[in-house]
Amino acid sequence: MNFYIIIPAHNEEDYIAKTLESLVKQTLLPNKVVVVNDHSSDNTQTIVGEYASKYDWISIINSKSSDTHLPGSKIINAFNKGLESVDENFDIICKFDADLIFPEHYMETLASHFHSNKQLGMASGFCYIEKNDNWILENLTNKDHIRGALKAYRKDCFTQIGKLKPSMGWDTVDELLAKYHDWEILTDESLHVKHLKPTGQSYNKASKHLQGEAMYKMRYGFWITLISAIKLASKKGSFKLFRDYMRGYFKAKSQKVGFLVSKNEGKFIRDLRWKGIKNKFS
Repeated sequence: MNFYIIIPAHNEEDYIAKTLESLVKQTLLPNKVVVVNDHSSDNTQTIVGEYASKYDWISIINSKSSDTHLPGSKIINAFNKGLESVDENFDIICKFDADLIFPEHYMETLASHFHSNKQLGMASGFCYIEKNDNWILENLTNKDHIRGALKAYRKDCFTQIGKLKPSMGWDTVDELLAKYHDWEILTDESLHVKHLKPTGQSYNKASKHLQGEAMYKMRYGFWITLISAIKLASKKGSFKLFRDYMRGYFKAKSQKVGFLVSKNEGKFIRDLRWKGIKNKFS
């Protein structure tokens, strides 16, 4: 089973070596690792270059976008640049962050899952963050959701969902579309991945409305957006975020921003979301 991994990286000199080191120690080595150095001003390029000189399956591509870290578009545009550089001889394509430490059997375990279930479209482990010298489960982790930091897709699933959308919410819409096309999603809680830089740490003020905009673009509708905004803001412990999410939703609606999914896909997504909400109260 051929694994290709694409890692967008912007100013990751403190983390990228640890990520690459954990990949070169895998019991099942990936066939290709492409690091997309996205407008870094630090030593990211030098560090990755050292690994590329030692391992012929690791390569680096330089991309020049901007210093602004907008979740979604910047990361996926960099990922897509890496995707353009590889052939299609992969079975599994992975989008990994540049600040992860994988257990040595991570790739081998994913391969086993994909081998044993032909309907498995996406798989991952769980993210852990360091707090008070202990590694604890990152609070955004959910057994029914694969974090954007560590996505692995079966090739047919990846193609059928239209690949990845350069927008906030890409790591939710991909799963919803996978389910729309009858693919299964698996999170293996035995795979503990160390996440060195907690999600959202480098997001800037310009991104504060993008979550609500993404909910609009996924055709959630008002009520599902309201419930989702409350849930996400409470997880992050900020009522201000709830206001930002709702403002983003109404702003996108008033500007008639383009949708990420079709009407039929949107209806499926709403039905799926309502089913999940009802199950939690039953």
